[in-house]
Amino acid sequence: MSHIMSGKDELLKRVKRIAGQINAVERALESDLDCGKTLHLVAATRGAINGLMDEIIEAHAREHVAHPDLSDEERAEGVEELLEAIRRYSK
Repeated sequence: MSHIMSGKDELLKRVKRIAGQINAVERALESDLDCGKTLHLVAATRGAINGLMDEIIEAHAREHVAHPDLSDEERAEGVEELLEAIRRYSK
């Protein structure tokens, strides 16, 4: 997980921004904000989550699938972890 730790601060900043977006959606629903504006907030939040997921997937693929020092067993494990995460995310 060293690749996550090296980008930890940036990832945490992204998560905090996403949390702020989720809070904005909650406030919109509580205040009966126009549904079009609420949809926009939800779409922006989903985009932010997708961006976070993309970044982590890329780091995982580079470090646990494509890294030249990996054994075949380590590479296979990395692929399975990646596929499982993608399956769960796409549901």
